[in-house]
Amino acid sequence: MKIQATHEYNAPPEKVFTALIDPAVLQKCIEGCETMEKTGEDSYDAKLKIGVAGIKGNYTGKVRIAEKKPPESFTLQAEGNGAPGWVKGTAKIQIAPKGEGSELQCDADGQAGGLIAAVGSRLIEAAGKKMLKDFLRKIGERL
Repeated sequence: MKIQATHEYNAPPEKVFTALIDPAVLQKCIEGCETMEKTGEDSYDAKLKIGVAGIKGNYTGKVRIAEKKPPESFTLQAEGNGAPGWVKGTAKIQIAPKGEGSELQCDADGQAGGLIAAVGSRLIEAAGKKMLKDFLRKIGERL
């Protein structure tokens, strides 16, 4: 599944970039994220509790930030496993100045397997889009 989103912020690109790679900010802005612990340079272990179409579950996973070009872009790689199945995804983030603030563009590609995949790709894609929009909105609130 592919998801694209654009969001504008009333903050300069440097501030947006810094917020998006801060594990404390990520934990507070990712829906259902219970913990995010640093395990290495730009690597984190995360625990999430999320549900899609009535299938709820706990996931443990890894998040890695790659291809950092502050304050313009980076790639976020994530994978997780839980009772409802597995998820894996990559998001390419680009941040550009826009007026007195900035604009973020996100191109994400994800996959799911197991029981969660049985709910159907349309429902998973809709849930993914909602989670991404909520995440971007929460980042804006923190800025």
